[in-house]
Amino acid sequence: MTSGLNRRNVLGGATAAAVSLPLLAACGSDDPATATDPATSPSTSTDGGADSPTGDGTAGALAATSDIPVGGCAVFSEQKCVVTQTSEGTFKAFSSVCTHQGCTVSASTDGVIPCGCHGSEFSIEDGSVVQGPATSPLAEIAITVDGDSISLA
Repeated sequence: MTSGLNRRNVLGGATAAAVSLPLLAACGSDDPATATDPATSPSTSTDGGADSPTGDGTAGALAATSDIPVGGCAVFSEQKCVVTQTSEGTFKAFSSVCTHQGCTVSASTDGVIPCGCHGSEFSIEDGSVVQGPATSPLAEIAITVDGDSISLA
């Protein structure tokens, strides 16, 4: 019987490493210096709570109405939303996550909400699919318009 490295031993060890390393990485770290504590993490709440951007229990302004082009849209990455102005003074908001493969849609001034990843386009009126490959509409998000300020509801 011979011992040492042979093709079977090397391939077996490589396979074990390939399977084990991702599992070990998924376990994360218990190091307090790298751990994220939800109690101390910055808030991304848009529910109007006391930890909202204004700190006064209101959601705070997302944008000025002048930031949104008539017949177009603007994307707000942090809030994962896209705000449209379908006609002068008529605003709507939708998820900015494309329903095809999760890319972020882009801002536009040409009457659609485009996704640059695979060419999908959505209606600025209702978030419905205008052009695929996406087959599902963008989810609507509630907003409020107060004067020239747009906020998440």
